Amino acid sequence: MHLTDRRPEISPDELISALVPPPRFDAVRFSTYIPNPDEPSQAQAVESCEAFAARISARSGRKSRFFGLFGGGEDDGGKQGLYLDGGFGVGKTHLLASTWHAAPGPKAYGTFVELTNLVGAVGFAEAVRRLSEHKLLAIDEFELDDPGDTTLVSRLLRELTDAGVYVAATSNTLPDKLGEGRFAAEDFLREIQSLSARFSVTRVDGPDYRHRGLPEPPPPADDAALEESAAAHEGSTIDDFDALCEHLASLHPSKYGRLVDGVSLVHLRGVHAAPDQNVALRLVAFADRLYDRAIPVLASGQPLSQLFTEEMLQGGYRKKYLRAVSRLMALARDASPATA
Repeated sequence: MHLTDRRPEISPDELISALVPPPRFDAVRFSTYIPNPDEPSQAQAVESCEAFAARISARSGRKSRFFGLFGGGEDDGGKQGLYLDGGFGVGKTHLLASTWHAAPGPKAYGTFVELTNLVGAVGFAEAVRRLSEHKLLAIDEFELDDPGDTTLVSRLLRELTDAGVYVAATSNTLPDKLGEGRFAAEDFLREIQSLSARFSVTRVDGPDYRHRGLPEPPPPADDAALEESAAAHEGSTIDDFDALCEHLASLHPSKYGRLVDGVSLVHLRGVHAAPDQNVALRLVAFADRLYDRAIPVLASGQPLSQLFTEEMLQGGYRKKYLRAVSRLMALARDASPATA
């Protein structure tokens, strides 16, 4: 099979029903998160998330007209937003999904790009109407990459928090630093500060657990081994890297998850550094969806660790690129038994 032969379509109703944690995080709970004993912030983050979920449960069915932008209501000392900030590979998504599982429904869980795509698909008013029925909206990979997103999300979260919806989010960037180094963020300072004011921030520190104490990922395969592996594993796909990059450009990133649904192993032929930032950001979103679904990746060409140039790694999207490399290296390690 080839991913380039797939062109997934998702209806607006499917976008709503799909707002649940991805397969990798379907079974996670607070009890399955193992804090690093050398990083007290991780244990503190578990406590913060548990307390946040408990507040939602306590307020379940009791919406107050005092719910608003900057707090959780007249008798609730905490804010309606919880923001998990920290580096990659410290378990923020695990904690976000655990919060979602612990909170009462109805509730929604999605990535930032899935949320903005939902608004584009159903319209702003309809998105607000549907999401306002939820007690919790969990947003993974929260980031502001352009001015349009800044204005849209600021207005959306204002409407939802006014309706009594709690919001939990993860990001590699502090809320008052969103958009920094990516666009003229200072021109949208009011919106960014408004977003920041809705969240209490919980810091999660520590080394990248995906590679802690594990061997280095295997080197790239040769093309013959790639073909052999693809033929030997049912449900796997094989694609030329450049062709896949072109295909990703023709799809909205919110469809990347559907693109790889049901795939057992992804083979990429002729990997090389992304030629520009647009391609690089699509590859980040693609890597995230592969990781969500725990789909191993076997590649030929350059190592996956060299997917992003040094210039890219020094720019405003550095943290996104490092997260993608961390996740792809873990998926490459998962694929190594497939070559045996």
